Amino acid sequence: MTLIRNEDVIQSVADALQYISYYHPLDFIKAVHEAYLKEQSEAAKDAMAQILINSRMCAEGKRPICQDTGIVTVFLKIGMDVQWQGDMTPADMVNEGVRRAYLNPDNVLRASILNDPAGARTNTKDNTPAVIHTEIVPGNKIEVKLAAKGGGSENKAKLVMLNPSDSIVDWVERTLPTMGAGWCPPGILGIGIGGTAEKAALLAKESLMDPIDIHQLRARGPANRVEELRLEIMHRANALGIGAQGLGGLTTVMDVKIMDYPTHAASLPVAMIPNCAATRHAHFTLDGSGAVALTPPSLDEWPEISWDVGPRARRVNLNTVTADEIASWQPGEILLLSGTLLTGRDAAHKRLLTMLEKGEGLPAGVDFKNKFIYYVGPVDPVRDEVIGPAGPTTATRMDKFTEDLLAQTGLIGMIGKAERGQLGIDAIKKHKAVYLMAVGGAAYLVSKAIRKAKIVAFEDLGMEAIHEFEVEEMPVTVAVDVNGVSVHQTGPAIWKQRMAEEHAIKVT
Repeated sequence: MTLIRNEDVIQSVADALQYISYYHPLDFIKAVHEAYLKEQSEAAKDAMAQILINSRMCAEGKRPICQDTGIVTVFLKIGMDVQWQGDMTPADMVNEGVRRAYLNPDNVLRASILNDPAGARTNTKDNTPAVIHTEIVPGNKIEVKLAAKGGGSENKAKLVMLNPSDSIVDWVERTLPTMGAGWCPPGILGIGIGGTAEKAALLAKESLMDPIDIHQLRARGPANRVEELRLEIMHRANALGIGAQGLGGLTTVMDVKIMDYPTHAASLPVAMIPNCAATRHAHFTLDGSGAVALTPPSLDEWPEISWDVGPRARRVNLNTVTADEIASWQPGEILLLSGTLLTGRDAAHKRLLTMLEKGEGLPAGVDFKNKFIYYVGPVDPVRDEVIGPAGPTTATRMDKFTEDLLAQTGLIGMIGKAERGQLGIDAIKKHKAVYLMAVGGAAYLVSKAIRKAKIVAFEDLGMEAIHEFEVEEMPVTVAVDVNGVSVHQTGPAIWKQRMAEEHAIKVT
């Protein structure tokens, strides 16, 4: 029998969540760096440079890699011979660890979890509860796998009940482009095959806990059908040309992880869940000797990346910018923004438009005339910070609000993550506005461009409140111009065609 203290579980979970908030897994950093070195698309290479620089900054400053510090998912394997010192349940211990981690004053993590998801959607304030999967196994130890999964990538999860004769590879190839870039590639695809619908999803999620090892697999060759599938999916996924941040390029997926389980003769359940550029997970074992001790990685493990877009970027003064000026911006062009902008996400958009519908006007301090709105829910600041990590959120969620906001407020531009849907693009083109893209997975880097920050409306919404930011040379890319041309449509199409032509030349 092994005696394990409740406190050791709580502190281990808390320490692990703090650890993964600012340390990328080293296998991920090495994979991104390798992709960066071979990338031929300038836009994708720029995006990966920002991801790598942001990662090193977070490791040095011990601040979150991404402003979305995730929903906590935990897989517990509890040995049958474990005894507890304390009267808390495993779920209570995990949730107390989550609470302790997210409220840590030295590195505050964003609370994103809402009660009553189909109703009031009230923030729990401490990021609890976690999603916990518990299994009782032989032995006298506790194995813990935990991850902090961002909403942008989680929202792109797919589940299908294929016929037994259907091709899994074909389904992935068809489905991946429909997921857009809101999952922040380059990343990892977790795929669960078999069992039942819910089992396939669990397998997909757990597979994402494994380290990147596709290069070793490619070198030694596959030993079974699952390994063959990993290589086939990896090749066909990257051949789509989606690229880093969906801008078009050679690397979309850095590994494909697959777990399977026996299934019914009439069924072929398949789930696919992507991990984003803010991949965060940790594994540890508790054996009764105390809380886990996580060893910080050496900063020497991070590549030295220099990135200076100044010579090829257009500098923009947000305080004086006009509709005529934005009309000259070209798709794919890099801008450095300085001046003031306002922020707003889903809840703020909904409340603003409700106020306008009622004839109440906009709140005091909120004036969108010739202004830009940044889709962001920042982390609270610590120490001498103006604001915590403040990377963009997925822009497509705001598409349904875009027409009304552009028509009624004088707004001329938006900043977010990934592509816009056709509804958003149509509104942008109609009103001769623009959409600019900031890199998802570079939240701490972006925050360093924010010189002043204050809440100007809806403070009760927490991280979804409207802020006014004063920024200095904030890097963005023109993703949709005033004519409705989207780089998330043109870029992948160009690189998909280019790779197909290069493959054809090699074959012949």
